[in-house]
Amino acid sequence: MNVTVYCGSNPGDDPAFASTARELGAWIARAGHTLVYGGSSVGLMGEVSRAAIEGGAPVIGIEPEFFIEAGVAQHELTELVVVETMGERKAQMIERGDMFVALPGGVGTLEEISEIITRVRLDLGPHECFLLNVNGFYEPLRVFLETMVEHRFFDQCDLDRCHFPASVAELAHLAATADERPQARCEGALLQQMG
Repeated sequence: MNVTVYCGSNPGDDPAFASTARELGAWIARAGHTLVYGGSSVGLMGEVSRAAIEGGAPVIGIEPEFFIEAGVAQHELTELVVVETMGERKAQMIERGDMFVALPGGVGTLEEISEIITRVRLDLGPHECFLLNVNGFYEPLRVFLETMVEHRFFDQCDLDRCHFPASVAELAHLAATADERPQARCEGALLQQMG
């Protein structure tokens, strides 16, 4: 399985962010998965990719040329896909992914995982997504999505497919039990969105 990971290009202010990124990379390798990510060697991107590489996982980096020119590309990748724009990078990461996970990050990470949440809602694939809620990092976003549900801009059945595991162990359990969760679309949700 290809696990697309979105995360910050800096480490943030909590050491738990970096340690969780390393745990995620190690789990991807242990589970026999492939890491798909933004291609950088810095921040949480560097942590998750190095851990996956050290664990023997195939690692696919997708990096805009201007970041490579800035010298931040990760070395020793199985494959480095060079693109021209951030939009192309995002499209490639979606196209190559089977499972989508967000570690803590900034506005770029938020924009990327927001597109995945939209795709979940519109049933464009994937069926669900995962936001690693390290020390409550994504709690404000979860509350905001609940507010959208309260005001009928989002459906509870779609929110239920956006998981907020607190740890890599919980994420691994969710991944292992994915087949036990219903795959049906929220009835009428797409028509409601368009209407």
